[in-house]
Amino acid sequence: MASKENRRITDLGTLKALAHPLRMKLYRLLFVAGSATASQLAEQVDEAVSLVSYHLRKLAEHGLVEEAEPGSADARERWWRPASEGVSVRDEDFHDAPEKVAAHLAASRLFQEQRSEMYRTYLDERPHWGREWNEAAHDSESLLRLTAAELAALKQELHDVIKRYDEQGRAAEADGGTEGRENVALHLYAFPFRV
Repeated sequence: MASKENRRITDLGTLKALAHPLRMKLYRLLFVAGSATASQLAEQVDEAVSLVSYHLRKLAEHGLVEEAEPGSADARERWWRPASEGVSVRDEDFHDAPEKVAAHLAASRLFQEQRSEMYRTYLDERPHWGREWNEAAHDSESLLRLTAAELAALKQELHDVIKRYDEQGRAAEADGGTEGRENVALHLYAFPFRV
């Protein structure tokens, strides 16, 4: 059974396992699908099943994914799912050695590039989403004057709101409320800068 907790990655090996472009895509696809086979995932990423299987096993070695209950009667199929409700990577866990700093920076850049790719795909496909979704979608930039403590408080409040909406959506879907429900990516960045 997948943990209901968000897994905090604190070791270099697990960070490196996740910070691979294909593995991160596979993890994200599993998170959205709930569970899937290597064949199903290979179709979505346009890669060989054997390559996808290899990367799923690497993720499993680090406890990021695990075997799931079979989703079909075919006993030859191996089903996978995320091992937790998500992952988090924090700077404080990777700042005490140069190789950790470098790995964290590389992983952060990869995550940001993949998020940007997701948003660019939405922009390219925007005409096909229709008026209701386009009016609901949002992007903005706010330039605030905060202390580190105020930013931390804002981050926690945003996390709480996002968690509440996620729980509501999942509960409604579990009760059969699937009409008009889509996957939604919410990317927030909050960071200091100087001009």
